[in-house]
Amino acid sequence: MAITASPDVSDINLTDLETFVERTPHDWFKRLRDDAPCYWQDEANGRGFWSVTRYEDILTLQKQPLLFSAGVGGTSLDDLTPEQVESRMSLLDMDPPRHSRLRALVNRGFTPKAVKVYENRIRSLIREILVETMPLGEFDFVEHISVELPMQILSDIMGSPIEDRHTLVSLGDRLLGNTEPDFVGDLVKDQSDLSQYAHLPFSSPAALEMFDYALGLADLKRNNPGEDVVTILINSELEGDTLSEHEFKLFFLLLITAGNETTRHSMSHGIAALLQNRDEIARLCADPTLAGTAAEEVIRYATAVHHFRRTATEDVELHGQQIKTGDKVVLWFTSANRDERMFPDPNRFDITRTPNKHMAFGLGGPHYCLGSHLARLEIKVWLEELVPYLPGLYLNGPVDRMRSNFFNGIKRIPVRYEGASS
Repeated sequence: MAITASPDVSDINLTDLETFVERTPHDWFKRLRDDAPCYWQDEANGRGFWSVTRYEDILTLQKQPLLFSAGVGGTSLDDLTPEQVESRMSLLDMDPPRHSRLRALVNRGFTPKAVKVYENRIRSLIREILVETMPLGEFDFVEHISVELPMQILSDIMGSPIEDRHTLVSLGDRLLGNTEPDFVGDLVKDQSDLSQYAHLPFSSPAALEMFDYALGLADLKRNNPGEDVVTILINSELEGDTLSEHEFKLFFLLLITAGNETTRHSMSHGIAALLQNRDEIARLCADPTLAGTAAEEVIRYATAVHHFRRTATEDVELHGQQIKTGDKVVLWFTSANRDERMFPDPNRFDITRTPNKHMAFGLGGPHYCLGSHLARLEIKVWLEELVPYLPGLYLNGPVDRMRSNFFNGIKRIPVRYEGASS
C-alpha cells in the first residue's frame, strides 16, 4: 500500500527509537492529531501501519474489538504468522469471547475491594523504603524506590518469594525492553536476530526463563497452596475448563510484567514531573488530600505504554483514509492523553486536573487494565508518603529514558535529598 503523507507530517517517523530516547515526541503527535489523525507510517522492517492519534477515535476503535482485533495479528508491531500469534497469545492478545473466559478466572483478585486489603501493606512498605533510602543523600530514584514498591506488592499478590523480586524485574526488563541495549545488549544490534524468537512473547528469549520460573512456582503452590493468584490460576475451573500449562505460563508472564513495569514507570515519570514542576510539589504538600487527583494526573501524564496494535478485520474508512482488511492499526494512547480536544492545556502537569478521563488503562474496550485499581492505590499511597520528603528532593542529573516506542520507560533518575525543609 502506498500512501503519500502530506508535506507537513512527512518527516515524522514513529519507528525511530532514538527519538523516543530523547523524548516522547508530543510535538509529532499534535501535528498528527491536527493534520493527519489517521496516518500511514512506513516501516523499514515491516509492512507499515496506520497511526490513530485522537482520543475520540481511539475510544471508538477500542469499543469495536472484533473489527479492530487484538487476536488476529497480536498487539505488537511484529508481522507474525498465525502460528506465531497463537503461540505467544496472552490475555492481552485475545478477542472476546476467549478473552472474557480467561479474564474471569482472575477478575476477583483485582477488584477495588480485593486490592484495598493491601493499602496498609503498601503504606508500611513505602515508609520502610523511604526511611532506608533518603539518608543516602544521592541515589537513583528508579533503582531504590520505583522498582521496589510495585514488585514487592506484586510478589505478595502472585505468591512469588520476595527474594526473587529482582530476578523477576530483570526478566521483565529484558522482555519489554528488547530494544534497549542496557537490558539486552547485543540483541538490539540486529533486530533480525529476534526472528527466531517470534513465537515467544515480545520476541524475547527471556520469555523462556520466565516460563521456567512460572512452572517452578506452580509446583511450589500445588504443595503449599495459598491465597495468591498463582494458586487461583492452577486450581481455577470455569464451566468445567481449566488453564492449560501454556495458557498458565503466558498468563503468569503477562501479570508479572504488566503489574510491575507499568506502575514502576508511572512512578518514575511522576517523580520527574513533580521535581520539574515544584509549584505542584508546593500544592501537594499544602494539601496532601490531593494525592488522589495527583495519582490520576501522574498516570495520564506518564502514559506508561505508548501504544497497542490492532488488526483491521474488514475494510473501513477513517478520516478519509482507506484501511484495508489485514492492515495494522496502532492506537497511540500517549497521544490520546495529550489531546487538546479532551484535556485543556494537556502538556501541563496539574495535580488538581478534574475531570481526568485518561486512556492510560485502555478505556472503552474489553482490554481495560486488570490491575488499574491496584496501580491507582499504589501511586496514591506513594504520593501521600512522599509528601514529607518532597520539599528537600531535587533532580541530580538528566533523566535516562528507555530506547522504545512501545514502553514509555525510564531507566534512571539521579536525585539528591537535602533533608526536610524548615
